[in-house]
Amino acid sequence: MKSFLASKGNVRGVEWILMGVPLDLTVSRLPGSRKGPEAIRVESIHLETYSMDAERDLEDISFHDVGDIVLEGKDVRESLEVIEAVANRFLAMGKKLFTFGGEHLVTLPLVKAASKLHPDIKVLHFDAHADLRENYHGSPLTHATVMRRVAETCLDSPKSLYQLGIRSATRDEFRWAKENTNFAPGKVLEPLKEILPLLRGHPVYVSIDIDVVDPGFAPGTGTPEPCGIKPQELLGALRLLGSLDIVGCDLVEISPMLDVNGITASLGARICRDSLLFWAGEA
Repeated sequence: MKSFLASKGNVRGVEWILMGVPLDLTVSRLPGSRKGPEAIRVESIHLETYSMDAERDLEDISFHDVGDIVLEGKDVRESLEVIEAVANRFLAMGKKLFTFGGEHLVTLPLVKAASKLHPDIKVLHFDAHADLRENYHGSPLTHATVMRRVAETCLDSPKSLYQLGIRSATRDEFRWAKENTNFAPGKVLEPLKEILPLLRGHPVYVSIDIDVVDPGFAPGTGTPEPCGIKPQELLGALRLLGSLDIVGCDLVEISPMLDVNGITASLGARICRDSLLFWAGEA
């Protein structure tokens, strides 16, 4: 398996750990996100290590790609337990996690692990979909319920969940979000600038569903939703987060078998590269 562009040789002394979580068990439309981590790594080697926007080089950033968590043969609950255990291990070492999904349900065990070390954690959620259903197809554990579970089981209050870019929800989800989370539908940059002061001084976990970006720019995802944001807006938002204490991030729902010329996976690699450049300390 290829490693992400410019990954350092081992975990010793690095600030950030990259890992893949190829979970793809609860999708509601088209599968394939289990191949997302591999596709992101493959496309990363076609990027430059230097970013003109950040004016930094990935060669100077302290991170290591540990590869993918092995989930083959495990059901949903077993998979979530394994993901949480692995995340706990690295977080207990003082590392920060950047995780490639997989479906969005992977966020639940990752935030659960982070919240044990950081009980006052805030979650910043970029997505096309609210993911706030109580149940979906009879299950409380799916990609469509993940942020409801995060809000109810991982955070000190649902108000610690900040949702940006949402443009699709059921009536009940929309009502629940307006009453319980910090909900800014449709847009990203403008509301983010307003909430940044509320996030400073707290550990922050970032969850990015690639479908927050319009499918014209990111077609390789299982549940595309029209009328999304441009990649430039998402990257601009990630740059603004450099002033925060980011303790973890996931990038989910990239499905290479649905992609066109690898452009969605390439965007995913760019998101990871730029986030590390914006957020990481020196090597």
